[in-house]
Amino acid sequence: MQLLHAPCWSQFSLNSSKSPPTPAFLSPEKCLQLSAVNGSFHPTKLERSMWVSHKPSMLSCGSTKSASVEVSTGTAERDVLKALSQIIDPDFGTDIVSCGFVKDLQIDEALGEVSFRLELTTPACPVKDMFEQSANEVVVALPWVKKVNVTMSAQPARPIFSEQLPAGLQKISNIVAVSSCKGGVGKSTVAVNLAYTLAGMGARVGIFDADVYGPSLPTMVSPENRLLVMNPEKRTIIPTEYLGVKLVSFGFAGQGRAIMRGPMVSGVIDQLLTTTEWGELDYLVIDMPPGTGDIQLTLCQVVPLTAAVIVTTPQKLAFIDVAKGVRMFSKLKLRICATLMLMGNVIIHLVEVVQQFGIPHLFDLPIRPTLSASGDSGMPEVAADPQGEVAKTFQNLGVCIVQQCAKIRQQVSTAVTYDKSMKAIRVKVPQSDEEFFLHPATVRRNDRSAQSVDEWTGEQKLQYTDIPENVEPEEIRPMGNYAVSITWPDGFSQIAPYDQLQTMERLVDVPQITPVQA
Repeated sequence: MQLLHAPCWSQFSLNSSKSPPTPAFLSPEKCLQLSAVNGSFHPTKLERSMWVSHKPSMLSCGSTKSASVEVSTGTAERDVLKALSQIIDPDFGTDIVSCGFVKDLQIDEALGEVSFRLELTTPACPVKDMFEQSANEVVVALPWVKKVNVTMSAQPARPIFSEQLPAGLQKISNIVAVSSCKGGVGKSTVAVNLAYTLAGMGARVGIFDADVYGPSLPTMVSPENRLLVMNPEKRTIIPTEYLGVKLVSFGFAGQGRAIMRGPMVSGVIDQLLTTTEWGELDYLVIDMPPGTGDIQLTLCQVVPLTAAVIVTTPQKLAFIDVAKGVRMFSKLKLRICATLMLMGNVIIHLVEVVQQFGIPHLFDLPIRPTLSASGDSGMPEVAADPQGEVAKTFQNLGVCIVQQCAKIRQQVSTAVTYDKSMKAIRVKVPQSDEEFFLHPATVRRNDRSAQSVDEWTGEQKLQYTDIPENVEPEEIRPMGNYAVSITWPDGFSQIAPYDQLQTMERLVDVPQITPVQA
């Protein structure tokens, strides 16, 4: 497989200003004002470059420097960090030193040599080449520096709540859902080509085909091994691979087409997804099944999805279902990074939904004969023609996903824990200093599930006196991005949305325990 060239920002900032650069993608307000070039919205003035693996690059000063320049170790380190702080990350709007990218800084004063490592958030970072080049330039410009050695690397793959996830998902950094809520609009085509685009940008990628009734992955890719293998000792599933991307689909299970009820399908999806030995992945792309029912809700609850991409067509029928899907993801607190329109130009109704829900990017991809043919041949279009027009659109979409996932991971989620010493449930709201405490019995009595409230009449089935005042939760763990699952002593598992927790009666005058100073 020929690797795709990763687009880089020409707006890359190299100054001491902390202001972020102008976004390279079209905003929804402008997408009707600008025409699509060759069937896709292209980032402004994007250049291409290739990231040369994790090998150190060295740059020697081209001009002769005075050998009499002397500098102390402390001063030298400050000079280097100050020089590197001129480089601004275009996504976070912060310099790379404050972002914590600079690692293993070593200085040889006698020889005038400086070496360090830039650890980025993802190996698919679209500005990695610019970071490397600019880091070399700003450091070698120091009067006492004669040689610079920069090594590029990426942070280890890890989810936000790794210790609370099934073993198979504990080494996956980002899980991206590709959804349409309407069948036959090209969702699987987008999911597969997006995954191979991210792989071409240097990321470790997997694809999970969540459509049990009609899996598409076995048709769209042609792995040599077309059957999933079970590890008998660990009782886990070993995924198959094609062109370096790990693949799991019910179609590779050798069971034929599935005829089963919804609860059975949800169980199959849960088992396939959570018991697979995915290993370390930067991105797991989930090809969501059509609709907004139990299967979609199960996926959103089983795994903490990082972001979603919505795929649609210009037809009003597809647009209605897309609006339903967007509202579902909004309630589940799942960030939608982009919407991709196939088979036509962007319609005004879609732009209104994009603006209403704050979807940052909108792409247009006309259907081409090669795109359809590649889906039937088992070779993704972006791998078959990495320099073609279709690949350019997916490169832009890939850059969008990388940048948006990095921003989302920087945001701290709501933290809900139980403090045994205070006999209270502690809730820490993200991006604020707000922290409050709830009485466990209050949380249990506010359960709104069918076991506590009649779904048809709204009558309260759970009585106040049914819950003892001294009840304590046995376990609290995140449930997707929107709630926590609380297990109580009677075995009941309560799903408590973050929004609901913030409306409950709070404890006041909770004693704060001050840590003992050593």
